[in-house]
Order: sequence, then structure tokens, then C-alpha cells
Amino acid sequence: MNIYNNLPRPFFALAPLDDVSDVVFRKIIAECASPDLFYTEFVNVDGLQSPGRDRLMHRLKITDSDKPIIAQIWGKNPENYYKTAKDLLEMGFAGVDINMGCPDKAVVKNGCCVALINNRPLAKEIIDATKAGLDNKLPISVKTRLGFNSVDYTWHEFLLNQKLNSLAIHGRTKLQMSKVPADWEAIAHIRGLRDEISPDTVIIGNGDVISRETGLELAEKYKIDGVMIGRGIFTDPFIFSKNSPWEKLPSEDKINLLAKHIQLFADTWKNNEKNVNTLKKFAKVYINNFDGAKELRDKLMRANSTSELLTILH
Repeated sequence: MNIYNNLPRPFFALAPLDDVSDVVFRKIIAECASPDLFYTEFVNVDGLQSPGRDRLMHRLKITDSDKPIIAQIWGKNPENYYKTAKDLLEMGFAGVDINMGCPDKAVVKNGCCVALINNRPLAKEIIDATKAGLDNKLPISVKTRLGFNSVDYTWHEFLLNQKLNSLAIHGRTKLQMSKVPADWEAIAHIRGLRDEISPDTVIIGNGDVISRETGLELAEKYKIDGVMIGRGIFTDPFIFSKNSPWEKLPSEDKINLLAKHIQLFADTWKNNEKNVNTLKKFAKVYINNFDGAKELRDKLMRANSTSELLTILH
């Protein structure tokens, strides 16, 4: 089944964010205001097909509350993409997305993710291997950027010629990282290429979407099928709501929501699958825009356990 056929237009998706969009945070977001589509954190296929597999499986943990959900994978070995795709068929995912956009230096140095822009034969091998593993039973997609050092539409033409079910575009190049505004005009140009090359491929835009209203405006202006929100989630856990209450929410409610997040984290990762320090980045999501917020955040940043974090909040 192609999940993209069942989504509204435009639809909203929570972006795959490393050490952010895990099963715990997705459950919190689902309870606040669920997007139309979730993505997992990205998980390495080469690690999954190695003796270290068990240390990565927590990244693929899902629940009924965060469905429909796409598994995002990355790596270098096409054979491992094939094996991982076959594994994912049995795990309840609505689709598989290949990360060809992460600009992390270590990842790029290893020839993965956004580096594949400069290695298109390998990119095609990876896409073909993933398709073979999925055996037409789940849709396949790619998330990428506008280019490596500069905007390169030949890259998007290449991807569209692979007849993907969906193509998500972060509106910046690898070189630009997140230092400049997202270029939605360029995303619209890629949508035009889609119309010519692969009309059935769903185009998702990503970059600088700070509210649902912003996303709707961008989707209408540039005729985009879907809108992906990444860092915008740090400004409002209710960002996918048509009427977000966040700005007027009492500080006590924000603190209680963070406490709920921390308790769920503690209950979910009882075997220390995730480092408690990953929780600290969420302090700026919940603890803001009220008197004493900065001081409270400072205390939270010095905590070393979930029990200590909860003690501070209580």
C-alpha cells in the first residue's frame, strides 16, 4: 500500500531528527498534536547488519501512537540496504526513506548521505537494492538537499528518474548547512521537474517552517504536496495543531509536559539504550517564555539522571 495516496494535501510530517525524533518524543508530539506522517531517527544499515545490530534497534522502536511512520536509513553498502529493507517489511512501517541529505562531516567523509550527490552510481545501486528488498510492498523515498556545494538540479533529475514514491527536499545545499534561509523557489523548481519526469512522485518541502500556517502558505504558493517540520518543533510541541495553545499555556503545564517526557524516557529506556544527556536538548522546547525559565533550564542542564531532572522540575 502506498501511504502517500492516503494523506491529505498538503500533509505535514515530523522530520527525522537524530537523538530527537525517537519513540518517546514522537509519543509526546502525537498526544499534543499529531502530524500526518512520522519519520524515525535515521539508522545505519551497515550497523544493523553487523554484530552491533542490537545497539541500534532502539532507533526502530515504534508504537501505535506514532503511525503512520517511515523508517529512515543510511549507509554505504547496497547489500545491507537490501537486507535491511527486507527486515523493515516485518516491522510495521508505512515506508522506507533513504537519507541522502545529512551534512555531518564524519558521515560525508565516509561517502554517505549527502556525499552520494557526488557518487550517483552508488546512489542508484542503493536505491535499486532497497527497492528489491521492499519488493513493491512498501513505498520508497529519498530525503536530500539542493546540492553539495551549489544548487544542482541534475541531482534531482537523477533521483526523479528513479521513480521514487516520494522525494523530500531540504531547501539548502550541503555547504550552506543551516546558515542561510531555505530556498523554497528552488524546491518549487524541483516540483516542476517532478511534473515533467515523474508525475507520481510526491514532493515534500523542508526548511524554516516555524508554524502550521507557514507550512500551509508555502505549500499553496509553491504547489508542494507535503511539508516537513524539523527544528520548528523546538518552538512549539503543538506545531501541527490548527489552533496551537502553546503561546498561552501556563508555565506549570509546560513544566508538567517536560516531566511527562522525562518519565516516559525513563520508563522506555530502562536498559540505558539512550544517554540521558539527549534529554537536555528538550529543555529549550518546554522551558521558555516565562519568568525563571532561564534559571530552570540552567539547573536542568547540570542534572545527570532522569530522577535528578524530575526532582528539579517538582
